[in-house]
Amino acid sequence: MAITVKASDLKFRYPRDVANREEPKFVGLPDPAPFNRHDLYEILPILSAVMDKLESVDGKVLHLVEDILNDMPSFIMTRGEVFDYLQGSVTECLRR
Repeated sequence: MAITVKASDLKFRYPRDVANREEPKFVGLPDPAPFNRHDLYEILPILSAVMDKLESVDGKVLHLVEDILNDMPSFIMTRGEVFDYLQGSVTECLRR
């Protein structure tokens, strides 16, 4: 189920790093590249991948993922780590 998250779906607004817009983004694990948590063009592919992994198109779940992303510890730095953290955290929250 290929889920695509758009900027209009998001709860928060994020800055855009236009200079690096065309650089490769997250496409799956493993991905050791650094994650720019202040770039919409980095955030959208990660959120899409997490929502796809969760098999959810629910806006409330997407907003939960965003909340977790914005509170995520700064020591989580690579795209792979961010994906794992978001997916694991949201899965744990949804179990409750």
